[in-house]
Amino acid sequence: MTDGAAVAAIVADGTDGAAVTDGAAAAAGGPVTRTVDQLVAAARAGLDRPDPARAWAEVTDGARLVDIRPAAQRAREGEIPGALVIERNVLEWRLDPTGSHRIPEAVDHGVRWIVVCSEGYASSLAAASLQELGLYRATDLDGGFVAWAAAGLPTRSVDQGLR
Repeated sequence: MTDGAAVAAIVADGTDGAAVTDGAAAAAGGPVTRTVDQLVAAARAGLDRPDPARAWAEVTDGARLVDIRPAAQRAREGEIPGALVIERNVLEWRLDPTGSHRIPEAVDHGVRWIVVCSEGYASSLAAASLQELGLYRATDLDGGFVAWAAAGLPTRSVDQGLR
């Protein structure tokens, strides 16, 4: 089977992260595509995603929470006290311990980073990207900020302090 035919033969069932193709496009060397749900599923396959209670325990043992939500979303939903705020568009540059734009906490590839977004979708993609940089302990919070707050863990409003 030629490479193009092999790619064209890929069929996704929507659960395993396999690529979806248009057989004719793939045979002609066209793009192999995935849905966003497949990208998230593939990202999560390589992550050990703690729930809020386990994430809280890990933070007390030295893990670092990284909130990647934009400012407007943090203002609307609230924040996690002590979380590092690093918006998604600069995350890899700030956490790469070999990079010139790293933050002081990015001391080596073994730091336990727990990435937080609103509901745990964008953070899965971000954590997988961090793992590709060699940050092998990076993961994300299952359920995101919404789950953290629902679990009764510490939050604060941007304007009013602890909730």
